[in-house]
Amino acid sequence: MIRAEHIVKSFEGRTVLKDITVEFETGKTNLIIGKSGSGKTVLLKSLVGLHEIDSGSVWYDGVNFTALGFRERKTIRKDIGMIFQGGALLDSSTVAENVKLPLDLFTDRSEAEKRERVDFCLRRVRLEGADNLYPAELSGGMTKRVAIARAIVMNPKYLFCDEPNSGLDPQTSIVIDNLIHEITREYNITTIINTHDMNSVLEIGEKIVFIYEGQKWWEGDKDRILHADNRELNDFVFASAMAKRAKRAVNT
Repeated sequence: MIRAEHIVKSFEGRTVLKDITVEFETGKTNLIIGKSGSGKTVLLKSLVGLHEIDSGSVWYDGVNFTALGFRERKTIRKDIGMIFQGGALLDSSTVAENVKLPLDLFTDRSEAEKRERVDFCLRRVRLEGADNLYPAELSGGMTKRVAIARAIVMNPKYLFCDEPNSGLDPQTSIVIDNLIHEITREYNITTIINTHDMNSVLEIGEKIVFIYEGQKWWEGDKDRILHADNRELNDFVFASAMAKRAKRAVNT
């Protein structure tokens, strides 16, 4: 479980996050949604410590992450997996080398143990036989699956995903959504996903937090979101659905 309490974050005098308190549940896919500029990306980065907050606190399973020093935070960071928007793979490294990187940086396992773990993670994301490929040889969906394999190679307790479906076609997006959802359930991870993809919201949104102008404006699940009595949320859902429909029309 990750809990944010009264989070405030400003940049150059402009308050981006305004007193946000929210709890993200273990074993569930927790989604942060909101239009561009709403503060959802800043919230995600504040939770993981990429932004230092002005006030408030972030708790990881009862530990006040905000109060820890840099070295003390390393213990928790070893339990964090990250999936970045573009995949963030190293172009000059093979798939296997990209997945193995966290093991090289943070463990003293033998090469044989590392290889066994890498093979397991690649099988888990259904990429058997892709070990020696380079990022330039991968499709968008394969790139995201390699990023997922790298994110889970350390067996994390917490998984952060920044727009994991960005740039993917609808069918591949569903594959990635289902994979993240399966892994979350299978390993009982606290997964937090920053997204604007309404398909993701309606498919895997077990806990949804809607951010509007830096505030937590609504929270619920996929079964409640279409019937919510919240004008700003309804406008966002409608606009997102229309944008998705227009994109499909252009691609067909």
